Amino acid sequence: MAPGGRSVVAAEDTPLAASRRRAAFVFLAPMLLALLAVAGWPLLRTIWFSFTDAPLDAPGEAQFIGFANYWETYEGEHYGILADPVWWRAVWNTIKFALISVSLETFFGLLIALLLNMNFPCRGIVRAAILVPWAVPTIVSAKMWAWMLNDQFGIINDALVRVGLLDAPVAWTASPDTAFIAIVVADVWKTTPFMVLLILAGMQLLPKDCYEQAKVDGVHPLKVFFRVTLPLLYPAITVAVVFRVLDALRIFDLIYVLTPNNEATISMSVFARQEMIDFSKFGYGSAASVALFFIVALLTIVYLGLSRADLSGKREAA
Repeated sequence: MAPGGRSVVAAEDTPLAASRRRAAFVFLAPMLLALLAVAGWPLLRTIWFSFTDAPLDAPGEAQFIGFANYWETYEGEHYGILADPVWWRAVWNTIKFALISVSLETFFGLLIALLLNMNFPCRGIVRAAILVPWAVPTIVSAKMWAWMLNDQFGIINDALVRVGLLDAPVAWTASPDTAFIAIVVADVWKTTPFMVLLILAGMQLLPKDCYEQAKVDGVHPLKVFFRVTLPLLYPAITVAVVFRVLDALRIFDLIYVLTPNNEATISMSVFARQEMIDFSKFGYGSAASVALFFIVALLTIVYLGLSRADLSGKREAA
């Protein structure tokens, strides 16, 4: 109720707001139609092929086989991707990679963004330079890391041997014990600038009066960070993490270049490509692609739901 007992109409219930929503849908309609044609139709075709036995060389001769590519019991044995141990290894590798790499990228991205938000000489040049790894195409950066990690003439092995941290060169991408670490390191180097960019953009929108008041009151900078900066940056960090999780769950090129044909590091995308191209099982690979799509969609919906609930709780508490 407004002062004087008059009710206040919510902004979203006004005729003007309804008109703006209709205009927004009209303006978005061409983009949505284009997206439906570019992404929707291939997705529907992939879902259809996942229910067939289509080979790579003759997909037009595909026969409908139902859910056999997903789950089938034949003479007491289970077949399909849901019974394939290599598929479940790929699922676990992908989720583990996403959790570790995105966590590290968020931590380092926040740390670097805090440093770049300070005033120091040549700050603009440093901000531009920090984006160079992100600007490098993933295939190029993967090949670059493959050369640097090479056990014969890689610069990383040479440097570690010279300083005495290694007794002999290590085949980082060939050993199951170190291949996953090499992939995470390469991805963190490549994608941390993306997190820096989004978090730094969020920092530019923070209200200055909060920090001025905290400075006047003599509040410790560490307390200001956890009580003021981090809560206000939460929406920007959430957006950055969602984008990175979506990208990390689809990881293909980095793993394919650094560790090809290695089950210890195989991802869901690499598994789908392997079944489609190497083994010529287009239907089976399509089933893996569809499963990948639903896993990514489910995890994204759950994360966004939790984030929205957290933000709503914070608003109510405020």
